[in-house]
Amino acid sequence: MTIAETTSGPVEGRSRDGVLLFAGIPYAAPPTGANRFRPPQPVESWREPRPAKRFGPAAPQTPTGGLTASTPVNWDEDCLTLNVTTPAADDAGRPVLFWIHGGGYRTGQGAIPWYNGARFASRGDLVVVSINYRLGAFGFTDLSAFGGEFATSGANGLLDQIQALQWVQDNIRAFGGDPARVTIAGESAGAFAVSTLLASPMARGLFRAAIPQSGGAHHTLPPAAGRLVAERLLAQLGADGPGDLQAVPAERLLEAQNAVAAEFGDGPRTLEAFGAAVPAFYPVEGNAVIPVPPIEAIRQGASQGIPVLTGTNRHETTLWGYGETDDERLARFAARYGAASTLPVYRANRPGASAPELQIAFTTDHMFRLPAIRLLEARDGQPDTPGWLYWFCWESRAFEGRLRATHALEIPFVFDNLDRPGVDVFLGPGERPQAVADAMHRHWIDFVRDLDPGWKPYELDDRATMRFDDESTLVHDPDGAERAAWDGLR
Repeated sequence: MTIAETTSGPVEGRSRDGVLLFAGIPYAAPPTGANRFRPPQPVESWREPRPAKRFGPAAPQTPTGGLTASTPVNWDEDCLTLNVTTPAADDAGRPVLFWIHGGGYRTGQGAIPWYNGARFASRGDLVVVSINYRLGAFGFTDLSAFGGEFATSGANGLLDQIQALQWVQDNIRAFGGDPARVTIAGESAGAFAVSTLLASPMARGLFRAAIPQSGGAHHTLPPAAGRLVAERLLAQLGADGPGDLQAVPAERLLEAQNAVAAEFGDGPRTLEAFGAAVPAFYPVEGNAVIPVPPIEAIRQGASQGIPVLTGTNRHETTLWGYGETDDERLARFAARYGAASTLPVYRANRPGASAPELQIAFTTDHMFRLPAIRLLEARDGQPDTPGWLYWFCWESRAFEGRLRATHALEIPFVFDNLDRPGVDVFLGPGERPQAVADAMHRHWIDFVRDLDPGWKPYELDDRATMRFDDESTLVHDPDGAERAAWDGLR
């Protein structure tokens, strides 16, 4: 029996994959009833060893499929739990990797097999923490107009993450970790969250480094957009205020959330009249968690002194399909982004590319690659603030090669989990690309342990970028003409 003491009481873990797993540990009280839409509250303590052998339920969500959806979604509003994977519950003081799942801020959970941290623990001698946090309307409905107790309601999902980081500060020593050596990491919405935490004054001092994968600091809602989303949710439910919303069953609130999301659409400019380039139920600015747009705070030095490793996949948006696109539709699409001037550059740089292929390149850059680069550019010149950029280019052989280097595909490479359930479906036929996983996994371990992944930092004079593929190599300013075509547009 393996017992670890936490500030709330003892927990009993189990051996799994050659390391120790403590799963489903509550880091805050259930966010139900009167706690719904309020900041995370302290968890009630216990005396006897609490079983921590099974993952806790996910946050309320509607399954949408995707690369990481092989795990059935068992959800419950009582979802604020975390999982710890460690080589040993001793006093070794190991570095900590704190993982925030993706899913568009509406789906996902820390228990997905792709996020299994056993190999980080066994091969890197690291402690890995994964979390659940409030999603969608539960975590990001801005009800601040109804009083101070709801002042952070538009960003409570992020406040959950901050509470989990505080739990790590208070408890990780009991699991063999060092609270002074925490690296936060995440992919997609998890990367949006990581980038936003870099900018948040409430998260300062809770981590020493960050790894946002396929996501930057441009993915928040302005206050006016957040208020509009809340108004439409109230209207959907015929509610007058938070009291009514707190009495609504979780299933009904999910239905109303999905109706509001559909009303605005899930495209990248759903609330464009308010200057928002993200869908409904994303974190809302203008509160203690996100006082100003994150990229602005980062330009002003909010993340100074924190090393960052970031990057994207070469064909991110193939995950959502190529769509019905011809040259005329593509031109209208680019104009909608205010980026019609970029298309001639893409055409010149990609002779023979079809309109759908150009759209994939264009949308991948707009939604993912440019925000990652802008994050590093915003930190340029700040003392003791290094950054590194990667570019994942290994192309899936699945679905007749249509996915290519798609969104989220790098995750099992980073975690060295190519053999986990569901991964083979997206790798496709042929030999397993273990050498690519070995390289990425080792670079991530080096960064978490030593704050340096092992290649040249990203600087504006040469824009050094590690290109991961069957043959990985350092390149300089890849697709630079396309990158430069966006100057002044974001």
